[in-house]
Amino acid sequence: MRVLRPPRGSWPFVSARAMASLPTWNGHYVNGQWTSCSSGRFCDVTDSNTGQVCARVASGGAEDVNAAVLAARSAFTAWAEKPLSERKAALQKVLERWQQKKGTAVEWLTKELGCNVKFATQVQVNMVDMHLGSSLKMVDLIKFEERMPMGSLVVKEPVGVVGCITPWNYPLNQIAAKVFPALLVGCTVVLKPSEVTPVCAYLLAEAIHEAEVPPGVFNMIMGDGPNCGEVLAAHEDVDLVSFTGSTRAGRRISEVAAKTLKVVRTELGGKSAALLLEDADFQALIPKFVKSLMANTGQSCNALSRLLVPRTRYEEAVGIAKKVAEATIVGESADSKASIGPVVSQAQWDRVQGYIQTGIKEGAKLVAGGPGRPDGLSNGFFVKPTVFADVDNKMTIAQEEIFGPVLSIIPYSSEEEAIRIANDTVYGLNNAVGSASPERAVQVARKLRSGMVMINDTSILPDAPFGGYKQSGNAREWGTMGIEEYLVTKTLAGKPPSKL
Repeated sequence: MRVLRPPRGSWPFVSARAMASLPTWNGHYVNGQWTSCSSGRFCDVTDSNTGQVCARVASGGAEDVNAAVLAARSAFTAWAEKPLSERKAALQKVLERWQQKKGTAVEWLTKELGCNVKFATQVQVNMVDMHLGSSLKMVDLIKFEERMPMGSLVVKEPVGVVGCITPWNYPLNQIAAKVFPALLVGCTVVLKPSEVTPVCAYLLAEAIHEAEVPPGVFNMIMGDGPNCGEVLAAHEDVDLVSFTGSTRAGRRISEVAAKTLKVVRTELGGKSAALLLEDADFQALIPKFVKSLMANTGQSCNALSRLLVPRTRYEEAVGIAKKVAEATIVGESADSKASIGPVVSQAQWDRVQGYIQTGIKEGAKLVAGGPGRPDGLSNGFFVKPTVFADVDNKMTIAQEEIFGPVLSIIPYSSEEEAIRIANDTVYGLNNAVGSASPERAVQVARKLRSGMVMINDTSILPDAPFGGYKQSGNAREWGTMGIEEYLVTKTLAGKPPSKL
């Protein structure tokens, strides 16, 4: 296995002789340096294809978090006062250095996350390019100062020290969507990436280090949620917390952060519906929607895990979805013929299997896939692409986020009923509408209570905000709104100057 080397300086990168058989990252990135973990503890990183430990990383605690926050606080004023052009130039160098890390990032993503090489290469590692590249352009559209009609000057300033807590399912996507907008507007950052998919975060930190971003502007602490993430969220010198993860964890982060009344932005779970109207092109749209769900092995917060179809075309829809699921090839990440790889961990495999069993128990009709591993894949965390028909929206599999390749097909009798079913969930992240009439699709989309609705497609463009309603969280990422999340508004009142 390839072992990465630190770019320069003294970083305890590889562990002691007792751990020499495994690549080990036993430090954090604080104040421009690689530092040793104070706790001496480690987290195991598991290869999703085999279920075997493939690396170890530091598991930090309060002392590490405190050091990182102190560094970020100390660096804030100087970084915030730099001209925007200088901050942009610094992050442009990060983007350039990242290009040299992509190949290694793909190698590790196929292990720690389990996605196949094609998905890691074409999607996962390019999220850094997409978000950083987009932010470098979109930041020029932000109005940092604006004179009001009666004379007050309204300015937007960086909120301060930002704590970013990111998930394992799209690890680089979420890091890039948080860290770079915050840095661009003048905030300093402490990142706590997922300990489940940590190596790609170390690689991005290497790119930031090599780009010579000033010490303390970006810091990274590796560790778990209770010992590291919650400490960061509760810290009195953190001004804003940006969290992406489960709704359960989002509630906990909000609770511990509330003691200091800091701003908390959350991007949480979803139970999104693809609503097909009776005039929709089923042969074109159902494969598109089902493949979107199956991508990343169903581990996407905006996955279209419910398919709502008119009763008049119900059997047709079930048949198409069944064929798509059965044509989805599950295999190891290195298998070029495989459509999808394993889910990320044993815990996630158990979770998905539990939901499949619950669907059967509650009376849903299993038309594809089902419990257990696919034939020939006895090791690793592989799941059969699964389709349930005859699902009632009150069933567990229609209400709770499964985070696996499991589709629930729900019939409806009228457009009004379809809208009611789509909205009948505690979540509100994403939905989709399919119709031969784009105008009609938009009319229906306006009635869906979600932060995003895709029309006859599954694509989301980076200049538009990403985020949800209800228990899907309150954050908006991507585009100018994703940059403005890290700004605070100030009013300069009084008599205006004679010349503006």
